[in-house]
Amino acid sequence: MSTNNFTISGKIIWLSSLALGLLVAVPKFAERHFNLYETLVNSGVTTLFALFVWYYNIRTLPKYSYRDIAKGFSVKRLLISLAMGIGVMFLLALLQQLLISSIDFGPAMLMIEIRGVLVNVTFYMFIHFLYQNYLHQKVSIELERTRMDNLAAQYELLKQQVNPHFLFNSLNTLKYMVENKDEHSVDFILKLSDFYRFTLESRKLDLIPVSEELNILEAYIFLLKARFEDGLDISINIDKAHYTSYMPPFTLQLLIENCIKHNIVSLEKPLQIRLYSEGAFIIVENQVQLKRTKESSIGVGLENIHQRYLHLLDKKVIVEPTPSTFTIKLPVAYENRHH
Repeated sequence: MSTNNFTISGKIIWLSSLALGLLVAVPKFAERHFNLYETLVNSGVTTLFALFVWYYNIRTLPKYSYRDIAKGFSVKRLLISLAMGIGVMFLLALLQQLLISSIDFGPAMLMIEIRGVLVNVTFYMFIHFLYQNYLHQKVSIELERTRMDNLAAQYELLKQQVNPHFLFNSLNTLKYMVENKDEHSVDFILKLSDFYRFTLESRKLDLIPVSEELNILEAYIFLLKARFEDGLDISINIDKAHYTSYMPPFTLQLLIENCIKHNIVSLEKPLQIRLYSEGAFIIVENQVQLKRTKESSIGVGLENIHQRYLHLLDKKVIVEPTPSTFTIKLPVAYENRHH
């Protein structure tokens, strides 16, 4: 039996009703003048009434709504159910009188009505408890689904921010090269084209192996060297055991961009950036030589990386600034085949 996807097994309804009918018959077996016919009629009346209470209360359950959940227990529905139950029990008492004419109708009807009220209240409370439990579970599931949809939407927004950020900085680099009539401008454009071909191929990936991320970074460093030459000193010493771990695409590239955006990069004062592994972290560290004036930016970088790690891996990126160095620790994450 079900309503609004709330289900109670038909077996439970029928077996509980029959069990109640048999329970009512137990005192009859102890009587000196046991009458099987009267016992069967009495049990049958109780069973029929129990079935009525089950089906009536289930069919009159309210439609699923947050308002109904907030109201909780409904005294009004209980009173209506009791009134219907009294009426039905009266009709069943009349039926019992027709089948067993020897019994005194008045006392028998009174006992049947009292029994009916007790059965009705008990079953109503039980059905109400089950239904409220069902509603709360349904609300919990909907809230969890909403939360997951919200997280997915937030992550998609974060992922969409990465490529525009890279394009913004790359075009700035190309602008500087063209203004300075750098002979490597054409090579830079070709490398940039190759780099974006890769981004189009991997744009739907949430995580990539560190080995692939290093390939991206290698291409990006080539683009940077075309602009800064020896003004940029980048060393990479990541344990090969971490190459099979995973990270969000363009993480290292974004961190290198941030280093350059905030620090002086020149032949007279080369910017040193170190990438290395230590324990369960891949670390990006740069010396601090802050610019006097900030570069224009679209405001995407470290926070983007931090949020992507939280969404995808449920891990936090550790930031350790000091007066001389700025260190970012990226937690290593390996593939879990069960998720």
